[in-house]
Amino acid sequence: MRAVILPHTGGPEALVSAEVPDPHPSSGEVVIDVHATALNFADLLQRKGTYGTPASLPGILGIECSGTIHAIGQNVQGWNVGDEVCALVSGGAYAERVAVPATQLLRRPHNVDIIAAAALPEAACTVWSNIIDISGLAAGEVVLVHGGAGGIGTFAIQASRAIGARVFATAGGGDKMQRCIDLGAERAISYRDEDFVTIIRDETAQHGADVILDNMGAAYLSRNIDALAPDGRIAIIGLQSGRDAQIPLGRMMAKRGSLFTTSLRDRPLGAKARIVEGVRRDLWPHVESGRILPTVDRIFPFAEMAVAHRYMESGRHVGKIVVTVKEKHA
Repeated sequence: MRAVILPHTGGPEALVSAEVPDPHPSSGEVVIDVHATALNFADLLQRKGTYGTPASLPGILGIECSGTIHAIGQNVQGWNVGDEVCALVSGGAYAERVAVPATQLLRRPHNVDIIAAAALPEAACTVWSNIIDISGLAAGEVVLVHGGAGGIGTFAIQASRAIGARVFATAGGGDKMQRCIDLGAERAISYRDEDFVTIIRDETAQHGADVILDNMGAAYLSRNIDALAPDGRIAIIGLQSGRDAQIPLGRMMAKRGSLFTTSLRDRPLGAKARIVEGVRRDLWPHVESGRILPTVDRIFPFAEMAVAHRYMESGRHVGKIVVTVKEKHA
């Protein structure tokens, strides 16, 4: 089969096309004929060699995909060859086929085409595990989504609105801020020239944010605590502004605040299965109803994977960048 492999770490040019052996399903797995995959920030970090868990090289990147089930291993129930699915994977989605634990499959929503469905699994699982499971966001609470125009941010805004929360989002200004509003944010905040702490407190009668979903890390921590409501929860899912920060425990304790740091790719299979089941139960009905839909910025052909990576690094995108793998689709 064709795959885009990473022989060594480096820039987008390190991604090369190659013929590799077809995967075969182990017990509990299925093999998917991949129609599309979506890019994630973790892919860029792995390509550069700066991700927390180093990729095994040469390797195949890609942590989510959509397609049809090609083969089914032993001890798999409830799925059939030909079923249209999207899936969370630990790697290998930049290929024509990938083996996936059946517990990490989600059925393609009837109202989302099979290409756009590739943009759903990673964002849905990240949002469910952080906003619903860990942070327990409830209707009527205030949530602040940093990076609201990104792949996770665009999903988080919609999911939070579906739960019944008041949503605020930071973004890079202009069109990105408008997209956040269009997706359901009550107020978009420019991280370039506005103070999100002041705005959140003013817009909530000094209450603050009950939940903060943060992709930035160190440089945002102190301000996140200032913006936090009593009994508030901060979930850090990225470290784009730095890895090391001092935690002002006194200020956290004064608010009875909670701070969580999470990742998705390196969780054990059982944990991922629980997250996918939570997505299926709590978020997939909102996707099927149209209250949450994938936000796809651009679609690139498989031969332009390096171009897609360069585009993602430019930061111009809103939502997800999708790469088609199959040239023709049924």
